[in-house]
Amino acid sequence: MTLDPNDLLFNLDLLEDIEKATLRLVVQAVYDFSSEANEIFLQEQDLVADIGEDITREALDWLGTSIIPVRLFGKVDYKRARFVFHADYSIRQALFIDSKAERIEGAGTATIQTAQTSLSIRQRRGGQVLDEAGGLPMVLETHGNAFLTTTIFVKYNYRALPGARNELVSISLVCLPNGILQNRYNPTADDTFWLVGRNAPSRGERFRVRIGLNALKGKSNWRVQRIRLTPNLAYSWDD
Repeated sequence: MTLDPNDLLFNLDLLEDIEKATLRLVVQAVYDFSSEANEIFLQEQDLVADIGEDITREALDWLGTSIIPVRLFGKVDYKRARFVFHADYSIRQALFIDSKAERIEGAGTATIQTAQTSLSIRQRRGGQVLDEAGGLPMVLETHGNAFLTTTIFVKYNYRALPGARNELVSISLVCLPNGILQNRYNPTADDTFWLVGRNAPSRGERFRVRIGLNALKGKSNWRVQRIRLTPNLAYSWDD
């Protein structure tokens, strides 16, 4: 049975399970590729953001996943229309994965654009209550089918070394809730995991926002996973 993603409006727990399974896929791919990722960071001279994007794409291509031949559009690095298969159902998914890279001092947050989430961003800025709509649909309708939108961020946290080299210290993987889950995760500006973004309205910079990783983890522990590039330290899923 192929589920209609619109029916998940009435089954939020099932939606959470689908997002959790999707994050497991991405975490497994990145973890299996983590040794290669560490070596690439040490040796590559490109911009760190480009390095992260390449690593994520190669890791996912290495593991592989189902493919639906539909082109997706959006401001993320990796986009794929795919099936999620479960013993009791299947569902079409529009999977969006974006890569970030930042020095280890910024490991507690991830900066995103509104175009990279289907959630509304409800928070306070300068004493004002903001409610900024996300740019992705909760359910993407294309080619006569409905696809559940799922957004994941892979954040590469690195340390700068002498000689213009970088050492990968850890990788944070974040599954943002679909906008259908708005009232579970960000019902009001005072019940939120969003932090003020690094944009300056006075200079006309586009609205950005940061995910507070610990705040999101406090709402749902599994939604933020951390892989530490420590020798002989095995990763285990944080439920």
